[in-house]
Amino acid sequence: MATKKPQSARTSHSRSASRTGPGAGKRITARDLKSFRRRLEDELTVLTGRRAGLEAASATSPEGAGAGGYGEEASDAGSFTSERERDLSLAGNLRDLIEKIQGALGRIDDGSYGRCEVCGQPIEAERLDALPYTTLCLADARRRARVR
Repeated sequence: MATKKPQSARTSHSRSASRTGPGAGKRITARDLKSFRRRLEDELTVLTGRRAGLEAASATSPEGAGAGGYGEEASDAGSFTSERERDLSLAGNLRDLIEKIQGALGRIDDGSYGRCEVCGQPIEAERLDALPYTTLCLADARRRARVR
């Protein structure tokens, strides 16, 4: 006695199959690459500006920050040090993201963009849309996350 799947189950499966897009089975088109390149270049410009601003802000020192005194001046120096450490950490995170974006632009140039660096299969379209600098398909990203 076989039972028929409800209509909603069949519909959701066919919808998910239709959402696979350029990264999950078919080649990325020249139009897709142009769109990804534009997004990556725009993001690179924004992030480079933010990093430069953070690095410039962390390079300046307030008056009295180096004074070995007590009271308000020492408190100000502590606050400055904490803010400087935060800014340097954020600048480091931005530097890492900038490197990932530059790598993605290099992969667009060499023709390997949109392919998983582990298995060689196309990266899912939804994943590329969310993380255009990603180098892993979802399955390999999950495997790598479990190992850590």
